[in-house]
Amino acid sequence: MLTKGPAKKVTIFLNEDTQHHMTALHDAIMTFLMHKGVSGATATRAFSGFGIHHTLHTPKIEVLAEHLPVRIEFVETPEKVEEVLPTLYEMVSDGLIEVQDTTVVKHARKSPRPEPKLPHQRVQGQAKLLRVFLGEADRHYDEPLYDAIVKKLRMMDIAGATVYRGILGYGAKGHQHKKSFLHVSRDLPVMVTVIDTAEKIAAAAEAIEGMLEDGLIVISDAEVVRLVRSRPHMEASDAADRTR
Repeated sequence: MLTKGPAKKVTIFLNEDTQHHMTALHDAIMTFLMHKGVSGATATRAFSGFGIHHTLHTPKIEVLAEHLPVRIEFVETPEKVEEVLPTLYEMVSDGLIEVQDTTVVKHARKSPRPEPKLPHQRVQGQAKLLRVFLGEADRHYDEPLYDAIVKKLRMMDIAGATVYRGILGYGAKGHQHKKSFLHVSRDLPVMVTVIDTAEKIAAAAEAIEGMLEDGLIVISDAEVVRLVRSRPHMEASDAADRTR
């Protein structure tokens, strides 16, 4: 099953009219990949193109439209690619197969149907609390710093993050920031809070430190009591591991 991490991207280039055992080759390849359990594949038809014969295939010329290029692409684990590649090599008698190393940053899949509501489960254990204090006006490149921090934490698979916007406060420089009816400060205090395992909090703090120019990072111990709905065995075990 395809998961986050190192993977292989396979791209196959062929002509739309290329046949394989009395059927279109691109259809045969897609059917083969589906039967072999590949996570997903996409076949796209190009608008125009040419290959080693240097003949431009285009829909503007009817006789050449049947030879338009087709591109099939899928991303899978190195083991699965190694499994299907020999058959693909044999099937593609006129075309090009390309394999590249890649990295899966996120692989999410919606459940085809809503899961039934199950009883709540109580999870308790030790964790770390991370709090980041900054100003609302602080930027990271072209976006608010607090927004960039939350995006970074999400990519790091941090359990969750919350951003709080203050109404009054001051920092190390002694400047008071206040919001009132007649005065709206553009640099109100902002706090980002995160709770996760000690290892993940340490990694998150290091990443945030590289983004923070003027602010404060605080890490403290926390006792977590979490109420969650019961999940399948694997997911429930993973949830419990987060608080150990």
